[in-house]
Amino acid sequence: MGGGITMIFTLVLLGGMMFWMSRSQKKQQQERQSLLNSMKVGDKVVTIGGLHGVVSEMDNVSKTVFIDCEGILLEFDQNAIRTVKPNTAATSTVVEQEPVVLEKQETITEPTESTDSVDSVDETKE
Repeated sequence: MGGGITMIFTLVLLGGMMFWMSRSQKKQQQERQSLLNSMKVGDKVVTIGGLHGVVSEMDNVSKTVFIDCEGILLEFDQNAIRTVKPNTAATSTVVEQEPVVLEKQETITEPTESTDSVDSVDETKE
């Protein structure tokens, strides 16, 4: 009798795990589809192959995207897009930074052979 309860508990546990895994997978698919649907001309994208570029044209009928990669136009399926970064060029702001002051380094110069005077040695110490 104890073996039957253990088997039922194991089957219920496995079924619950499969249910939660399929739910999270559906949620990820919906998020990815909304990301691809929100993509527009001018957005920066990265393909699944690692190619970085800017969307120049979109064809919603054949589900393709034309990407401008440094002057070269390439055509990809929308499903080949891994990440989309919205075009932020219009909202860029200039941030002023305070000037950075570096410490002055002190140097010790040695007299050269052409200089016979020891007085010309510049020795500075902290």
